Amino acid sequence: MTIHSEHPFLSPEGDRSPLRRLRGRTPAPVSVWTTGDRDRRTGWTVSSFLLADGEPAELLGLLDEDSDLAAQLMGTGTVAVSLLGWAHRGLADVFAELAPAPGGPFTRGTWVDTAWGPVLTDAAGWVGARLRPETPTHAGWGLLVRATVEHVEVGELPADGVLESFRGRYRAVPGT
Repeated sequence: MTIHSEHPFLSPEGDRSPLRRLRGRTPAPVSVWTTGDRDRRTGWTVSSFLLADGEPAELLGLLDEDSDLAAQLMGTGTVAVSLLGWAHRGLADVFAELAPAPGGPFTRGTWVDTAWGPVLTDAAGWVGARLRPETPTHAGWGLLVRATVEHVEVGELPADGVLESFRGRYRAVPGT
């Protein structure tokens, strides 16, 4: 076994996209987007999203159009977004399909079904939203999802901070 100081499959610096490198230097919150109910539910870890205040408020996000979430989302028309804390970093990897989850990803954490999809009970907060009629469209390589915010719950700030993605790694952002 060899120990590498860098990721062994990382492209040489000159071959990397400058835009992706710059985007990686933009801290982003980590969330899990879900849809469905106890009988058929799915979710995906998403950091490329924005909450836009207004009348009505909107949720915008970029999804992999080949993901199970994107396919089911078009059928249900609703999405629940749980904002993750530092303690949820393993759960974020499970929903990103980077870590195993025997029994499925919803066996990790405690979930409650809502009208928009499953919500993590100890999330730092969550949003329930309904897809807008013009969804979906594309933005770059991602599927741009626009949804009208119908419900917001602000949870307790985790003592160990909320989860953010920075340069492909997780960090904790303290609430103070």
